[in-house]
Amino acid sequence: MELQTFYEMVGYVASIVVAISLTMRSVLRLRIVNLIGAAVFSIYGVLIHAYPVAVLNALIVLIDLYYLIEMARARAYFALLEVTAESKYLPAFLRFHAQDIQQFFPNFDYTPRASDLILFVLRDMVPVGLFIGRAGAPGEINVLLDYVAPGYRDLKPGLFLYEQQTPRLRAQGIVRLCATAGNAAHRSYLERMGFVAQGDGYYRSLA
Repeated sequence: MELQTFYEMVGYVASIVVAISLTMRSVLRLRIVNLIGAAVFSIYGVLIHAYPVAVLNALIVLIDLYYLIEMARARAYFALLEVTAESKYLPAFLRFHAQDIQQFFPNFDYTPRASDLILFVLRDMVPVGLFIGRAGAPGEINVLLDYVAPGYRDLKPGLFLYEQQTPRLRAQGIVRLCATAGNAAHRSYLERMGFVAQGDGYYRSLA
């Protein structure tokens, strides 16, 4: 391979990575992928002796690093807001996010029941997630929906719900959660939240 062809390939890779970063809904992922793209672009600029390109992208790397560090240091305030099936906000939230919900829960078609466990996950008092569970076998809750809005999918809402709130769920007599993966991304999320695959479903013990 000629050296010039190699340089062009580096430039194309950098362009593609930067373009991909702009499609990320999560700000965290956008910053990480954009940083990688900018770093490759900076290397590309050095290779072809286009030093303004190298310097500009090196600055972008530093900017991305700064915001990533700030995001890591930031402490978000999380809370759960339990609502009833008669909540007027619940159908409004579901309608607004309906298209996105279908990507992860393609079979989700919800008819509220009075006995459902409905929890909004609040992040800095903004409702960013919604958990809907329905009683199954004694001590079990079937997870009908565990949704987090785009831009907040950094796993923190899920960790807050499934780890920090375990005592609260146990106090309500819940000892096991049962879920079904809607797609590969949802399957990965469940596994990271401590769910274990068994047969056609995923299960998480709270005992």
